[in-house]
Amino acid sequence: MGSAHLAALLLCAFVFATGTTADNQNGTGIPARPAEVRIGALFTFDSVIGKAVRPAIELAVAHVNADPSILRGTKLSVLMQDTNCSGFVGTIEALQLLAKDVVAVLGPQSSAVAHVICHAVNELHVPLISFAATDPTLSSLEYPYFVRATQSDYYQMGAIASIISQYQWKQVIAIYVDDDYGRGGVMALGDALAKRKCKIAYKAKLPPGAANTTVEDILMQVNEMESRVYVIHVNPDSGLNVFRAAKSLGMMNSGYVWIATDWLSAVIDSSVYGNPDMMEFTQGVLVLRQHVPDSDIQKALLSKWNNLTRNGNAYSMRAYDSVWLVAHAVEQFLSEGNAISFSADPNLVAAKGSSLKLDSLRIFNNGNQLLEKVWSVNFSGVSGPVHFTVDRSLIYPAYDILNIGGTGLRTIGYWSNFSGLSVVAPENLNSSALNSSTNNVQLHSVIWPGQISEKPRGWEFSYHGKPMRIGVPLRTSYKEFVMQNDGPDGVKGFAVDVFKAAISLLPYPVSCNFVLFGDGLKNPSYSDLVRKVSENYFDAAIGDIAIVTNRTRLVDFTQPYIESGLIIVAPAKEVESNAWAFLKPFTFQMWCVLGVIFLFVGVVVWVLEHRTNTEFRGPPRQQIMTVCWFSFSTMFFAHRENTVSALGRFVLLIWLFVVLIINSSYTASLTSLLTVQELTSGIQGLDSLISSSSAIGYQVGSFSRNYLVDELNIPESRLVPLNSPSDYARALEQGSGNGGVAAIIDELPYVEIFLSKYCKFKTVGQVFTKSGWGFAFPRDSPLAEDLSTAILTLSENGNLQRIHDEWLSGTECSADNNGDASNSLSLSSFWGLFLICGLACLLALVIFFLRIFCQYSRYSSEVEVQFPEPQIVNRPARLTTIKSLISFVDKKEEEVKNALKKRPNGSQHPSIGDSQHPSMGNTATEEQSTLPT
Repeated sequence: MGSAHLAALLLCAFVFATGTTADNQNGTGIPARPAEVRIGALFTFDSVIGKAVRPAIELAVAHVNADPSILRGTKLSVLMQDTNCSGFVGTIEALQLLAKDVVAVLGPQSSAVAHVICHAVNELHVPLISFAATDPTLSSLEYPYFVRATQSDYYQMGAIASIISQYQWKQVIAIYVDDDYGRGGVMALGDALAKRKCKIAYKAKLPPGAANTTVEDILMQVNEMESRVYVIHVNPDSGLNVFRAAKSLGMMNSGYVWIATDWLSAVIDSSVYGNPDMMEFTQGVLVLRQHVPDSDIQKALLSKWNNLTRNGNAYSMRAYDSVWLVAHAVEQFLSEGNAISFSADPNLVAAKGSSLKLDSLRIFNNGNQLLEKVWSVNFSGVSGPVHFTVDRSLIYPAYDILNIGGTGLRTIGYWSNFSGLSVVAPENLNSSALNSSTNNVQLHSVIWPGQISEKPRGWEFSYHGKPMRIGVPLRTSYKEFVMQNDGPDGVKGFAVDVFKAAISLLPYPVSCNFVLFGDGLKNPSYSDLVRKVSENYFDAAIGDIAIVTNRTRLVDFTQPYIESGLIIVAPAKEVESNAWAFLKPFTFQMWCVLGVIFLFVGVVVWVLEHRTNTEFRGPPRQQIMTVCWFSFSTMFFAHRENTVSALGRFVLLIWLFVVLIINSSYTASLTSLLTVQELTSGIQGLDSLISSSSAIGYQVGSFSRNYLVDELNIPESRLVPLNSPSDYARALEQGSGNGGVAAIIDELPYVEIFLSKYCKFKTVGQVFTKSGWGFAFPRDSPLAEDLSTAILTLSENGNLQRIHDEWLSGTECSADNNGDASNSLSLSSFWGLFLICGLACLLALVIFFLRIFCQYSRYSSEVEVQFPEPQIVNRPARLTTIKSLISFVDKKEEEVKNALKKRPNGSQHPSIGDSQHPSMGNTATEEQSTLPT
């Protein structure tokens, strides 16, 4: 662009040199305070902006010259040139101004002309102060003498991106004039949208000065596209033609969104009495306007600025402040003793014999110093604060957000780069917290095209009666998910029914045409199917499509409608029951512990009942048989002996509860072992399968092959492609060494169907990848988001499960029969019960023996008083005490109680020959043997 601009500049210089003559300047003794300082102004007089800025510039010059505090003794004059809406003419007029020794140039209003003139002012060191050129690329370091006295489209496009993000639209179509102004603005819009994860779906460029037929043709192309959000960035003088064409094409009805940059507000504000036709075909449009805060300076000028207020706009105020900007800069420049002088440019000296008089263009000697004063100016103008930031932009960029409705404009909010969207004016937010209650509501309500208040969806199907092309895999196996049929749709299956049910929940109609993908000989490649969607060959793809990382880089998926993941299927053999199957419910250790604890509880009950229960007394052999019988008969609750002591009943109650649990567990385990056949396999899990050298099968077309190779690093030589469940079964039966496979890795839904038909295989381990199946759409397709919501609704209302049961229920074999662990019950399952029973027995024994020791102590004292111990006995004292204790324990409880009731001075005492002692009898020998020693 730079070379083209220079060529245009040289051509214009030639025309200028041959058709005009330069004004002569007195080159001797320029005073420090010249009598007059000339500035230039470039704009199109008969344009929307030109009609507004011309009286503003003239009024500003008059006010500057009338103000004694500025440019003391120096008159400011302005030379205006009409660019006539032409880049070529504008360049010529600019060169004419520069040849008249102006210290600064106001304008131009066209960004395209500004790009060319910037090269001239750079060479001649003349500041170019534009009040209307908004192209962001003009802020480039390539143009150091360009001063933007208005807001850059960089900020305006940031405001538009905030609006689009606020209403949650993802794509827009940019309609712009194809010149520097339009291209620069749209480039800034794309960058601003990208920051908010949105994008420009299509750029519709209009030729400068396009005819109405051309505009209509372009809009018809735009209307064929999906997005219904349009950002229009064109010139004020011809931009209304776009809305006229849109109105005639029916594009101003409900469902459409139009956002216009500040060119439209400039047109509306410049209308003297308003144009009813213009308001009619712009109803519902959102418009931006450069924000101009209310100020005392502005109010003071209103009475004098009658013509400007009737025809003025934000650009007219910027033009007024631009004059004052130059005046303040020149005042500082002259106050520091700088002289205004010009000198010949050695680069423009005409060659000998040349007809080009380029020497009339002279360099402003101190132009760089004046430029520095311009950047440092700080004052309050009618458009607000006039002060530049370090990046050469006006401070506090802000915009009003307007909505056209009825016969006027309505402010629905504001935007600034400081506070973002707000319903409060930016100047009121600059000094307050952004999280205050005044900033909770971001925008007021909007009346959209078609006179609707509900936010448009922002997109429509671009097919206009032509149905969407939906790619469907032509499967040759596992047809429960999707299959070809002779119905009107041509396909059916679980995935198809889910898609149709989700489509029916959308608030708008969707017409679909299902197109089969595949050769019908083997399952197609699902990665190729997804790639067809990304290439727009298909508008979407449905079926059993796994959502994996590589595919999400190409397309957008809906919410998964079924869970999936890879799992291992391996061969198994049945284990038949044998004659000793009744021992399998318990482990060997469990059987041993049961035998011991049964005897232990029998002994405890015998000890607790022996003194009080005659059924637990008798000869030693009989008592041993009683203990054994009682112990094992409790297993069947068939014990005949009654317990009479409280401790014995306590222990028996706890023990019978334990027996009840053991019997129930044994019965349940034995039933399971005899009715369910156990499956075993040599494959232990994924690690053992990877470390082996056995062949592994996978389904043709599935992503499992890439996963095994890329993620698990399994050599391709070990992988065997399989197509159908019968191929699965045959390969597993043959085995890895006989041309088959040792195991198959496939997705869980396929495996569940396979195992429902082939029960002699089993899954090994758990699902080792987590994924799901979804429907594929092109990137950023809004239909994917709406269908995801519909799938969630199907899941919540139960219809998704109903469709699943209709197609995938009725499995005969369990896919969850994993592992080779024995079903035998071990000690770990009952140690808590045994612990409780053991503690109860120990507690009962402790209480029992404490009671025995107390009775024995009292009983021994009574006997020693009645029968003193003979001194002739030489037996050891400890031995006789133990024997006496054992003998006492063997006594009946009733006999001991009767003995303790008698007093030493009573008439009755326990005698040696007392028949109450069970082992003493009536003989002297027995009496003597039972006496305490």
